[in-house]
Amino acid sequence: MYYFYDATYVLVIIGAVIGALASWNVNATFKRYKKVGNSRGLTGAMAAQMILNSAGIYDVRIERISGNLTDHYSPKEKVLRLSDSTYNSQSVGAIGVAAHECGHAIQHQKEYLPIKIRSAVIPIANIGSSLSWPLILLGLVFGFTGFMKIGVILFSVVVIFQMVTLPVEFNASSRALRILRENGMLYGNELSGARKVLVAAALTYVASLLTAVLQLARLLILTRDRD
Repeated sequence: MYYFYDATYVLVIIGAVIGALASWNVNATFKRYKKVGNSRGLTGAMAAQMILNSAGIYDVRIERISGNLTDHYSPKEKVLRLSDSTYNSQSVGAIGVAAHECGHAIQHQKEYLPIKIRSAVIPIANIGSSLSWPLILLGLVFGFTGFMKIGVILFSVVVIFQMVTLPVEFNASSRALRILRENGMLYGNELSGARKVLVAAALTYVASLLTAVLQLARLLILTRDRD
């Protein structure tokens, strides 16, 4: 029960607050700018297709998926999936989100180094995410310090993955904004609105990293105390 009531639990609370604020911010920002249309009348899907074509990418298909802000690019399938809130929307927020996902497709096409590193780390990070907490909890409950240490090492891989993710996401957003500006897809306040949406989205990754770092710090303290 020491694990659940020790003083280091404040680190978890701080992390939870940071994550909640970031989530609230991205949803509030997107909600604000999904009400602002673009002057060219482009939908998220139309913008995505234009961006892919301008980058010389013709082997990536665009699909609609359910949900809100569930947009993502799957490099293995070469599919760019746009959510209900993005696919047919003409809002500057939707255009920004669609352009961001196209940024990932362009990263893969150009073999952008950080995204290659992230792809290589994903299998190890998945193992770390699946096994770290069971091992840590076993170590805490039964006093097996060795299990805790292995669990902490595996969790550290998850933190490293999130660190590598940051430059990938920021680069995708910068590519998106540059393409939107250079292709004249958004103008003035429209481009500013898309930028605010992408910045808010990027901050969620920063928040996730900070939360993970705080959790790792807590685990290191607990492991040290057990020793």
